Amino acid sequence: MTEQNTILLRGASLLGEQGADVLVVDGVIAEVGSPSAEGARVVDADGLVALPGLVDLHTHLREPGREDAETVLTGSRAAAMGGFTAVLAMANTSPVTDTAEAAERVHDLGRAAGLVDVHPVGAVTKALAGEELAELGLMARSRARVRVFSDDGRCVANPRVMRRALEYVKAFGGVVSQHAQDPDLAGPQSCCHEGELSGRLGLPGWPGVAEEVIVARDVMLARHTGSRVHVAHASTAGTVEVLRWARSQGIAVTAEVTPHHLLLTTDLLGDYDPTYKVNPPLRPAEDVEALRVALADGTIDAVATDHAPHARHDKEHAFVDAAFGMLGLETALPVVASVMVETGLMTWADVARVMSTTPAAIAGLKGQGRGLEVGAPANIVLVDPSADVTVDRDASVSLSRNNPWHGRTFGASVRHTLLRGRPTVLDGSLVQEH
Repeated sequence: MTEQNTILLRGASLLGEQGADVLVVDGVIAEVGSPSAEGARVVDADGLVALPGLVDLHTHLREPGREDAETVLTGSRAAAMGGFTAVLAMANTSPVTDTAEAAERVHDLGRAAGLVDVHPVGAVTKALAGEELAELGLMARSRARVRVFSDDGRCVANPRVMRRALEYVKAFGGVVSQHAQDPDLAGPQSCCHEGELSGRLGLPGWPGVAEEVIVARDVMLARHTGSRVHVAHASTAGTVEVLRWARSQGIAVTAEVTPHHLLLTTDLLGDYDPTYKVNPPLRPAEDVEALRVALADGTIDAVATDHAPHARHDKEHAFVDAAFGMLGLETALPVVASVMVETGLMTWADVARVMSTTPAAIAGLKGQGRGLEVGAPANIVLVDPSADVTVDRDASVSLSRNNPWHGRTFGASVRHTLLRGRPTVLDGSLVQEH
């Protein structure tokens, strides 16, 4: 064993339960307990919580087409800083990821960046138009091995198209991740949650039911086809009710929630700050509480960031005209720790489940989300559970600055990230890329 390919994580608390040394050799966990450190590079992990590397089911990397907002490289840096070792890159790029060639391009850009595993999400329909199925089979058989498909940013509103997509992806074990938003109920100018506040502010709103009717429809289509549907960024208590019913019926539906929908509420819109314009919109406190309970009890399966970087010239407008979306990769784990762990709703083992193990299973990523056990790939994040870190948007490694957490202090932070045994983040800083 040489220092080059051997790392000893000394004193790590595995999933927050026990302290142990973890020996990593050639990218694989070789021993857990009290292994010898001879010839190994030692990383002091005393007081740190060790989790399997995080997996994000919902990331917008913007490349190709909007490299002024983010690139695969800069988004990969943000992901590594956030403790992620795998991300799924959404298809609403320019050109759209609706062909095998486009998917392979994103896949290859991710491999070149080398900081996280980048898995392209294929578009369900050509050009995200919602009318004709994209090259689902070809993307699945491509070098990128696409297994998750989504028109995210646009709902697959036509039920016949959605049915055909579910039938098609079933053949190779794929899943459709649906942006649940009925376009007629939402309306083309809607920009926030419909309620008393939207009326007082004079902002066009869309009701929670616009999400819930699509979730209910797709749950029934999943039952009819025997296929899998995944609900992206669930945001309402009504959606939670539908998901609970679907689970009681044994329907193959999974769901994710974003960190911002677990903490931020419509009250933040009073100053018309476009940083807080997001789709689906921030919801009232009662929806936020329902989402937290659903994540804790397993009705919602995973946390996903919906990291949506935007250039300043797209975000700095009047609220109605500004682009939807906010950053999330670098802050996801601190937010979840604050909302779910520090409140006693979840343990660190639960965090590993909803931010690593389950997302990897939903996406079919066999090399990610494994337990911290001998023989598993050494995809590991080490977290300081007692840090006081204040978010500074200007310190972000993302190209964009639409950060809703600016100025907030959280009590946990990522200290080290390893991708198959290779450090990508050490002591809270990016390791120089090779």
